[in-house]
Amino acid sequence: MTAPATADQLTVDPILAAFIDEDVLPGLGIEAAGFWDGVAKLIGHFAPRNAALLAKRDEMQVTIDAWHREQRGKPHDPAAYEGFLREIGYLVDEPAPFNIGTRELDAEIATLAGPQLVVPILNARFLLNAANARWGSLYDALYGTDAMGSTPPGGAYDQARGAEVVAAARRFLDETLPGWKDAVQGSDHTNLVARDHKAVLFQHHGLHIEVLIDSDHPIGRDDPLHIADVILESALSTICDLEDSVAAVDAEDKVAAYRNWLGLMRGDLSASFDKGSRTLERTMNPDRKVADVTLPGRSLLLVRNVGHLMTNPAIRLANGSEAPEGIIDAIVTSLIALYDLRGLGSHRNSRAGSIYIVKPKMHGPEEAAFTNDLFDAVEVLLGLERHTIKVGVMDEERRTSANLAATIHAVRDRIFFINTGFLDRTGDELHTSMLAGPMIRKAGMKESAWIKAYEARNVAIGLACGFSGKAQIGKGMWAAPDRMADMLEQKIGHPRSGANTAWVPSPTAATLHAMHYHQVDVFARQGDLADSTIPPLTNLLTIPLAPGTNWSEEEIAEELDNNCQGILGYVVRWVDQGVGCSKVPDIHDVGLMEDRATLRISSQHLANWLLHGVCTAEQVEASLRRMAAKVDAQNAGDPLYRPMASDPEGSLAFQAARALVFAGLEQPNGYTEPLLHAYRAKVKERDGVA
Repeated sequence: MTAPATADQLTVDPILAAFIDEDVLPGLGIEAAGFWDGVAKLIGHFAPRNAALLAKRDEMQVTIDAWHREQRGKPHDPAAYEGFLREIGYLVDEPAPFNIGTRELDAEIATLAGPQLVVPILNARFLLNAANARWGSLYDALYGTDAMGSTPPGGAYDQARGAEVVAAARRFLDETLPGWKDAVQGSDHTNLVARDHKAVLFQHHGLHIEVLIDSDHPIGRDDPLHIADVILESALSTICDLEDSVAAVDAEDKVAAYRNWLGLMRGDLSASFDKGSRTLERTMNPDRKVADVTLPGRSLLLVRNVGHLMTNPAIRLANGSEAPEGIIDAIVTSLIALYDLRGLGSHRNSRAGSIYIVKPKMHGPEEAAFTNDLFDAVEVLLGLERHTIKVGVMDEERRTSANLAATIHAVRDRIFFINTGFLDRTGDELHTSMLAGPMIRKAGMKESAWIKAYEARNVAIGLACGFSGKAQIGKGMWAAPDRMADMLEQKIGHPRSGANTAWVPSPTAATLHAMHYHQVDVFARQGDLADSTIPPLTNLLTIPLAPGTNWSEEEIAEELDNNCQGILGYVVRWVDQGVGCSKVPDIHDVGLMEDRATLRISSQHLANWLLHGVCTAEQVEASLRRMAAKVDAQNAGDPLYRPMASDPEGSLAFQAARALVFAGLEQPNGYTEPLLHAYRAKVKERDGVA
């Protein structure tokens, strides 16, 4: 089955066509022929523009490379460098002062501050866990992690640890809600919202805290106030990710992702899993009620589309080439979101009537303007009012961060967030300035001048553009889900910076991070920062070079092993198993939530050192083989794992990792997707996976 033929002769993979025609359109009352005709016209119009923008990226990179060749051996001249970037259009003029004009935004985006989850859309169970992470047990989060400074003992419930948990939760309540005990016993309280015989509901800094009362509960019956648990409003929003955390290379993969998004929008997504001797089914939580107060029971769901770079065979153009994947995503995810906008699902997602699409990896204002026009066209196709589709701008590419105000201006009437991404931003820093010289060690990047300017400028520019009380200013992921004590110590820096959301790797981490938003009044903090000076562009454009550094052989080997282990540990699951995000052990066996952004920085760093002679190809090859054995050992308990070290030439995963390094210079903007997709497709073909 293909979509109806049109003048543009789109060819739609039968798997995608059947999904749209049979599972999506009928429930919306949309006629298939007219829909596909509109899709063909839309793609026919925007695909050439998409290609032209990518060509401009390549042309600009060639020009930058040539400039660095010409400057080799000369002292760096910041003024001349900035002038050169303006001359070639890499830097554009700042817009006149303005405020964003986005309307119909949900409170979770505009007026509340709290954690944000990012979850791979291909995993239904993870999706449901994230959707249901709006509320989380503080008792469970403290008991089951190292948040109190020690890890939980194995075996049965530990009474002593339970007492520590109760004491820690009491300290949090004492600090956040002085006098809360009186309210639990029936008195009034400034922060009291509602009370019934089962719960007392408070509100602080816009977030709710529910104290559960149950004298029959194993915890509550021994508690003087019969408190069974303390429930925190946790993940206010969740990004359902079609991009860096998934491995989707064809129509089969894309439909699996779209089907899960459909289940969320209709409210009927479910997932079964085994726990002990039982099979459990997970579904979306209902709204939460205390007395006569009803609150959202689920996180506000956003969807991250693919960027402008990749294409996908799910739809082919008249000449047989693949259609831009980001355009396909914009159409299909918005189409599916109509179930929510029209109230056809069992749960409401956006009460404000908006669709929230996060758009990654855009390079500057011209590409943001393209996205704005694309979303205009999708709204026309679907009969939506202008700016129903909102856009979240990932400030993770160098040309975007250097032109952030102009990028925001290009989408000023539909923007709902800006969010920094250290790993991708570093990957682009490395690739853009690849020929300038050898870069500092990867661990030193977080202390470099450009990254400090990057994080500070993101907040300052967002506030200058009127984000406070209207849209999110976000910060990046805490990648170590097993290190919650460290997270509690360090991640409070995000709300203190003026960011009203930051990413967390799990529902448990969301509950713990929510405590930070009670400690910091983010909107008051934004008020304090409103008149702050924006750090100069010169700082942002400081290239993290390491001139004259004479690293020892041991230091070089350590850096190579660290990068190679990280690359192999992630790639082997992506290529062989189609897992785009998981907890991957690092070289020290610490589990880190990894996605493609980690891979980009590591592969580009090695490519840079190879180019400038810091290391040799032989050293990198030896490190890859050495680390393949380590990664094999780390995955020895996985029955689906295919070892690499015993036959590296026969391992497609090993060959993919190798190509990412040795062909790193040729990868567009240093992205890993083209090679990963190619090798994953080879594995699927070899294994006979449809």
